[in-house]
Amino acid sequence: MKILFITDNFIPEVNAPATRTVEHCKEWIKEGVEITIITCAPNFPHGKIYEGYKNKLYQKETIDGIEVIRVWSYMAANSGFIKRVSDYFSFALMAFFVGLFQKYDIVIATSPQFFTTWSAWGISKIRRKPWVFELRDLWPESIRTVGAMKNKAALDWLEKIELGLYKDADKIIAVTEAFKSNLIQRGIDPDKIGVITNGSNIDLFSPRKKDDILLKSLDLENKFIFGYIGTHGMAHSLDFIVQSLSKIDDEDIHFLFIGDGSMKNKIMDMALELSLTNITFLNPIAKDEVPGYLSIIDVSLAPLIKSDTFKTVIPSKIFEASAMCKPTLLGVEGQAQEILEKYHAGLCFLPEDEEDFLKKVLLLKNDSKLYSDLVNGCGALAQDYDRKKLAKRMLEILKTHV
Repeated sequence: MKILFITDNFIPEVNAPATRTVEHCKEWIKEGVEITIITCAPNFPHGKIYEGYKNKLYQKETIDGIEVIRVWSYMAANSGFIKRVSDYFSFALMAFFVGLFQKYDIVIATSPQFFTTWSAWGISKIRRKPWVFELRDLWPESIRTVGAMKNKAALDWLEKIELGLYKDADKIIAVTEAFKSNLIQRGIDPDKIGVITNGSNIDLFSPRKKDDILLKSLDLENKFIFGYIGTHGMAHSLDFIVQSLSKIDDEDIHFLFIGDGSMKNKIMDMALELSLTNITFLNPIAKDEVPGYLSIIDVSLAPLIKSDTFKTVIPSKIFEASAMCKPTLLGVEGQAQEILEKYHAGLCFLPEDEEDFLKKVLLLKNDSKLYSDLVNGCGALAQDYDRKKLAKRMLEILKTHV
């Protein structure tokens, strides 16, 4: 079986789409599958090419047995709607042309930006191969939610295209049951929708002792640390978190934000204006460094802005933190909350509700019995959402369409 996989993000980028894709592909290769990835030169989130790469028209490399083809694209930072769309569309166009000349049995395209699925759709029509829409985000609905684009007519047009792509795909792999429900309500045949959630790589993420050297280097010894590792974007409600920190009097509580994104400068300026001493900002780190930083935190923070749209989202941070037995403080309603509460692997606060957020922060820090119970719940969650099991389940679905 030969798979052509089109994704705008791939390692060494460290966001959720890149991680999910490479970990699935590694497992599929073990099952004898040949995989070709079409992506661009790594540049997320700043639109600046990583060291060791160039934005060439075409370049090829092999990573962990995966053939990776990188094509040229217009590159822009993860901010500014017009520039980002130009970035996405240029990649989709190049991926389409290069994809036409590859050998494969099935084409997969992954969102959250769904221009990749335009490429898969076009290739499928010309080469007469089945194609799969891996649905990681309800785009452009999420764009409408965060206000990144105000043009209603353009958004309505994009949503009509989105719906057409769902109907045309041979299979849709949604990352949440809520996404599946959304599509069914919009007239998509439920039989063509499979659900493969995000999960955790329990080989990379597993319980370990705190990295005392790292703690000392950050001057965070003897602190109770709430950690956020990931994209600092418009959807993540980090400005609300920073605004709330001035109300915390307990000097033992500290917040550690690691990553980058369109909102980072704003929230750093906000922390400076509030004269906060209980927060530390760090630059993005490589994926293999994440476990070390997770080891030093006590609670993983996973907030999103308050919106019905995000009730369908399950932050991947939940799974990685749980695999390391770190409870999550979740600011998301819906399916993510249901999972966390089912396994008793963290606490949930009402999104953008300062009183509830501060209450849960203090509860996690001060109630040692509760904290210990949540740690125990993390292990069961991680085992049930083992990425290896999920990858095999997805491969079984793909094989039925070849």
